[in-house]
This record gives sequence, C-alpha cells and structure tokens, in this order.
Amino acid sequence: MDHSAYPRVVVEDIVRLRRRLDDGQIPPRRTDHNVLVATWNIQNFSDVHLDWTENAGSPKRNLRAMAIIAEVVRRFDIVAIQEVKRNTRAIRMLLDEFLGEHWGVLMSDVTAGDKGNSERLGYIYDRRRVTPSGLAGEIVLPPAPAGDPMEQFDRTPYIVGFHAANERFALLTAHIRYGSVPADRIAELRNLAVYTASEIRDRAQTDPAEEVNLIVLGDFNIDKRSGNPLFDAFVETGLWVPEAIREKKTTYGSEAKHYDQIAWFRDDFTLLSEGRAGVIDFTHAVFPEMALRAMAYRVSDHFPLWVEFLTDRSVEAMARTLGVDPADPDPFADIT
Repeated sequence: MDHSAYPRVVVEDIVRLRRRLDDGQIPPRRTDHNVLVATWNIQNFSDVHLDWTENAGSPKRNLRAMAIIAEVVRRFDIVAIQEVKRNTRAIRMLLDEFLGEHWGVLMSDVTAGDKGNSERLGYIYDRRRVTPSGLAGEIVLPPAPAGDPMEQFDRTPYIVGFHAANERFALLTAHIRYGSVPADRIAELRNLAVYTASEIRDRAQTDPAEEVNLIVLGDFNIDKRSGNPLFDAFVETGLWVPEAIREKKTTYGSEAKHYDQIAWFRDDFTLLSEGRAGVIDFTHAVFPEMALRAMAYRVSDHFPLWVEFLTDRSVEAMARTLGVDPADPDPFADIT
C-alpha cells in the first residue's frame, strides 16, 4: 500500500515508530552481508476492521494497526509469528496489501483441541533475501519408553529451513502454554529443550542433508530469566540466549515479562554474529492517544525480539589465505 494514501494520523504513527526503530539500532539489511531474524507474538492475529478509523463496537485491529505492523516486519528478513488464528485474513492482508509481492508466508495448521486456542504458527519472509530450503514440519513428541503415547504440545511447534546467501539454517518457533500457574509450563519447556537437543540437533550432526544451524524462537511464556525454573528448563540441554537480549523484557507495564526468546546451541552453531540483537518497544510511539491496554488490542501486547546474523565470510576466507586469526581486532594490520 502506498504511504501517500495513509491518513495523517497513520503517517504520524509511522514517523514516530521509525524514530523508535532507528533508536533500537537495528542494522540495515545488506545484500550478501547479513540476515535479520525476529520473533513476534502478534496478539490474536485474525480478522481486520476494514477502515482506518476506530470501530464503533468492541476494540478491533484496523488498517491503521496493519500499517504499523507492516512497518515493523519490513525491517527484518524473516519474522516468526505466534498467535496467527484459524482465520488467516490478517496475515494474508499484511502480505497482499501492505508488504507486497516480494514477501511470502509459511504457516502451520491449527493445533486440534481446545488447548490449541485455534492458533497457527507462521513465518513471514522477504523472498529477495531468503529462500525456504524445503524443510518444514510440526514437532510431534515420540512415545514414552514404555510405548505409551507422549503428551503433546498444546500448540504444535513449527520448524522451517531457510537459505540466506550461502548460509543454511532452520527456525523452530513455539508458543508454550500459558495458564495461571507458571509451574504448569515447565513440562512443555523441558520437552521442547530435550527434543531439540536429542532429535533435531543430533540428527543434524550426523546427516549432511539436515540444517546444522537451529534457531529456537517464539513465545515461551517465561516470566523472568535469572533464577527461574521455567528459564532453567528452557536452557537445560544447552540452548543459549545471546547476551544482548538476555535481560530484555518483551511485554509492557510494571509487570513486564521475559516471555519471548531467541536461542541456539552455541557449540554447534556456525552462523556468524557480532552480537547485535534487541527488542522493539513501540509503546507511546503508535496509537499515543490510547491507553497501553487499548493499543495492545490493535497492535500487540508483545514486543518483537530480533538478532542479526552475518552472511559475509570474506574476512574468514582472506585470513586463511594470509595465515592470520580472523578473530583478531585487526587481522590485516600487517598489510601495507
């Protein structure tokens, strides 16, 4: 959609939002240099009120909110989305009307049963920057040792492989059960940690056809990180959260939580990174006339979390030729 067609109030939102995005030090997307990966729980991403102004009825996402969501998404190459609902009108409109023909989407089916909350998991990606590798699937836990069926996830995690430049990686996104008792989430967190370590990680190490680099991301409903049994269960098999986002909260208000995570098994990981990562807090930048709770119904009650990975390995290659350490601050200092 053409920005010149946006009403003034929407353009003002976007101006303030772009300032906030720039202040967040998100690196620019550079061809053959980097890939920017994000995760975002977009609250109840389902239907859309087809007007720029407020619906006279109950609070509902409208075109103003969709323009804001698109402005965030287009800063990245791939965004894992949680809380896509059975009705996919919103996510399809986001691509068709706001992002454009260069963007694609992959979605899981709705997980059966009431616990699934009619939710899908999805990936929105820029086809000019990344390509699906062909790997895609929903995670089903194996039977228990005694042969009994294993209790499955309330919302089935979704894994998809991608290529960016010459790099290959897989993203596994999940939305762990919520509930009023945080301890009830530990079983799912532990099952996910064990499965990713014992099945996906081990298989990738022995089968060259698998994606070696696994990135686990999504909404894990972890209240806090330090000294928390939920976070301990998430990382107990070796998943590592980058330092730049380790203490970042991804919800707003006085009771803000560390619900969302991006993590990987660092010992096996070959994607390059300079540690750039962050969270986008858009509160008061968009819908500033509304209370935060009202704004969340239009945009989301979660903030996007992101990490940059490098796809340019030229420094490594030249360092090998010259017999120097590419990790040195200035490996080519002797070249005159």
